[in-house]
Amino acid sequence: MAIRTCFSAFLLLLLPLEFIAVMGTHCGCRSRPNRIRFKLRIHGSRVFLFGALGIGLDDLAPSLALGGPPPVGGRKANLDPIIRRIIEEFAYQEIGHLRAITESVGGVPRPQLNISAEAFAAFFNRAMNTTLSPPFNPYANSLNYLLASYVIPYVGLVGYVGTIPNLVGRTNRRLAASLLGVESGQDAVIRTLLYLRANETVMPYGVTVAGFTDRISEIRNRLGRCGMKDEGLIVPKQLGAENRTISNILSADADSLSYSRTQAEILRIIYGTGDESRPGGFRLMVDLGKSPGDSSLLETKRSHI
Repeated sequence: MAIRTCFSAFLLLLLPLEFIAVMGTHCGCRSRPNRIRFKLRIHGSRVFLFGALGIGLDDLAPSLALGGPPPVGGRKANLDPIIRRIIEEFAYQEIGHLRAITESVGGVPRPQLNISAEAFAAFFNRAMNTTLSPPFNPYANSLNYLLASYVIPYVGLVGYVGTIPNLVGRTNRRLAASLLGVESGQDAVIRTLLYLRANETVMPYGVTVAGFTDRISEIRNRLGRCGMKDEGLIVPKQLGAENRTISNILSADADSLSYSRTQAEILRIIYGTGDESRPGGFRLMVDLGKSPGDSSLLETKRSHI
């Protein structure tokens, strides 16, 4: 939770020059009416379903895929019973989200995402600024899976925070707010589970859980290119809630309000390139930012105002 103090100014001195050069200059994106349906393109159900059950959307709700190709590389994770139960619940919740969005504003063919161990390993190598050995495998155990899951709900929830003020119509705002409530809950659960193990060393890498979350948050900030909107589980007291705590289970701003991100910022992070027009990372084949028919998506819902 970032408090506006001289410490924040000091942090700027530590940032790479390329980061400082773009902070605050490219945070927006062109106004689009398809903001809710954009969520369909970065949906966490693919990772959660495979991680908990070893199956995908095609096995439980194939109609919601609308003919889009399945993800690449998903597999059942080696989870303990409690974590598996939590992730399975998250997976079913995400199916409900897909259905709610599709029924309210229309669906889009599922874009193909790369959720392979190799894709996550590449992301973690970049976050840690080294080549991890052995390669990071999110499916190997519960702790690795939680660290990989740390990447997912938070991007969705800050996207909703940025989306809701721009939505047209009471129905669309109500839907987005309802989705945000569950997404923020998922993020809080994942962060809490990791916080309980914050000082545990992630084997065999010699880095603590808190250290991993710091580096993941840092790379999301760098890729998003719009300043600090992401923080790890443990922060200096100057960045804690009211400058009184080093725990940071809920990442928030100076007034303990949720950060927000634009679609452009989210694409920069998901693509892993820092450029919303240059796909990569977890994306395969389909431009997550575009699809036929998007231009009239929410405008056609004005009758629900």
